[in-house]
Formats: sequence, structure tokens, C-alpha cells
Amino acid sequence: MDFSQIIWFLIIGVVAGWLAGQIFRGGGYGLWGDLAVGVVGALVGGYVFGLLGITAYGLIGSLVTSTIGALLFLWVLRLFSKPRATANK
Repeated sequence: MDFSQIIWFLIIGVVAGWLAGQIFRGGGYGLWGDLAVGVVGALVGGYVFGLLGITAYGLIGSLVTSTIGALLFLWVLRLFSKPRATANK
């Protein structure tokens, strides 16, 4: 992987993480949080798509794969996180 591919991977990771944050939470997680969610999402999405025999090409395919992976990652995180206490009802 050369330097430009790493930069594109990180850019796609930030955008995918931001998109997943918008869909799941209604807001992003900040630059570093979006980057982490997007990069993990790219790995999860690539793995899941590979298991299903789905191949995505190009920038849009990478973005879709990463976003779906990030959504799966956030969904699994929510399964294992404690519910927050609510304010006075």
C-alpha cells in the first residue's frame, strides 16, 4: 500500500464513520471517532462482503462497504453497551 492509498483509505474511513454516526446516532463522533469507526467499518465490511461473495469496486463501492461495515460495528457495540440512565421522567 503506497502513501496515496493510505490517505484515500483514511478519507473514506472518516466519511464512512461520519455517515454511520449520522444514521445511528444522529450526529458524528468527532474527527478521530469517525476515523476509528470508519476504519474498523472498512475492515468489518470487507470481511462480511467477502463472506457473502460481494465485490465492490471504486470509490463509491469502498464507501458503501465501509459505511455498511461501520453500521454493523456500531450495532454490535450497542448490543454490548449498558443503557444510559434517563433523566427524571
